[in-house]
Amino acid sequence: MSFEESNNNNNKKVFDAEEASLLVKDLRVSFGSGKTRSYEWRVSQVKALLKLVVDNEQLIIDALRSDLARPPLETVVYEIGMFKNSCEVTLKGLKQWMKPEKVKTSIRTFPSSAEIVPEPLGVVLVISAWNYPFLLSLDPVIGAIAAGNAVVLKPSEIAPASSSLLAKLLGEYMDNSCVRVVEGAVDETSALLQQKWDKIFYTGNGRVGRIVMTAAAKHLTPVVLELGGKSPVVVDSNINLEVAARRIISGKWGCNNGQACISPDYVITTKEFAPKLVDALKTELEKFYGKNPLESEDLSRIVNSNHFARLTKLLDDDKVSGKIVYGGEKDESKLRIAPTLLLDVPRDSLIMSDEIFGPLLPILTVEKLEESFDVINSGTKPLAAYLFTTNKKLTEHFVATVSAGGLLVNDTVLHLVVHTLPFGGVGESGTGAYHGKFSFDAFSHKKAVLYRSFIGDGAIRYPPYTNTKLRLMKALIGGGILGIIRALFGWS
Repeated sequence: MSFEESNNNNNKKVFDAEEASLLVKDLRVSFGSGKTRSYEWRVSQVKALLKLVVDNEQLIIDALRSDLARPPLETVVYEIGMFKNSCEVTLKGLKQWMKPEKVKTSIRTFPSSAEIVPEPLGVVLVISAWNYPFLLSLDPVIGAIAAGNAVVLKPSEIAPASSSLLAKLLGEYMDNSCVRVVEGAVDETSALLQQKWDKIFYTGNGRVGRIVMTAAAKHLTPVVLELGGKSPVVVDSNINLEVAARRIISGKWGCNNGQACISPDYVITTKEFAPKLVDALKTELEKFYGKNPLESEDLSRIVNSNHFARLTKLLDDDKVSGKIVYGGEKDESKLRIAPTLLLDVPRDSLIMSDEIFGPLLPILTVEKLEESFDVINSGTKPLAAYLFTTNKKLTEHFVATVSAGGLLVNDTVLHLVVHTLPFGGVGESGTGAYHGKFSFDAFSHKKAVLYRSFIGDGAIRYPPYTNTKLRLMKALIGGGILGIIRALFGWS
């Protein structure tokens, strides 16, 4: 580093609690001006986000190549393609989403009318994750803007090239009086969390999720927590095994080499069927990534040395080191771990205690497949759960029995791309949901409004309270027309 670079770094202004407070204050002034509430401003900013991604597609691909060695196709499909779709869905539906929803009123408030008016919450904070740094940053921002909020985005420092590019591009394309980016790590995030926000949207792990929720509780700030968990895959024997194996591989290793919140975390199948499933997975893995997957250009690397060490520790556990039936190769210098299958892993092993978030796939076996639902439900609720079967009754039992953020039958991860479905967790896998209109709703307050005229001002609600008024009030509370008529005429 040159002296000039060092001097510039030393002069760089520290982002502390005071700076964070000033930032929020500026954004509250902008929000208070009313500019974010107009349909025109919201549309202009969503269009600006869309243009940002379209204009800079190659820069985004390059940033993710730098941060994760991400194959360009995965970036184009799972980051750029999904983001473009979110923008287009929002632009198409926003005018309708913003309209007040007329609702019925009852005889108790006659004559009256009522509606539910969606209004922006105010100034919101989005803290995003490193594994899909563009999609998981900008997708919630679409919802925040569409709902009419001012927003601060805090990208993950673990994906530094993506974080830097996000800060640069949002600074160039967006209305910076209402949309800002704060880069940094723990200190900057802590400074932001000390402030009062109108909502906090966090994507990441449960440990930090608890920190975010604790900070939010001090100000009674509502939160959306998009976390993760051990997403299971239950595999029946009556399936197209080749297709199932390909779809499991696509959701596990074809999504950032297992570093995805809805990536299959472990498989459950019967003891009898397990060898066939392992063979099918081996065959398809070799077709996809070759005999030396550490050299494959189609697999992302592990994000950093800390995560590499964490995954290595899982593999070196005495309870599982002898259970590897495929893969297990590592290259620490390149932060690469090959797709790895482990068979008959003990349920009390380290690899089964927390979300793996990497290219390791344990396979548990049971005598009867129905037992798998008890295995899943004995742990914390996952973000996603998958079932491969052609058995209708088993499918119905799966949907009725397994609690997860989302379920998918005969595929993996694709429920993420259906914008008419809410995406979010339950229990320890998160709280709140987004995608499509659900993103708009996540950053809106549904304001109840009742309209009455000066006509029909009955004396029944005012003192003095007589027996007749009491009978009428009981009838009104009961809601029945016949009861009201009986009360009016004094009939018991």
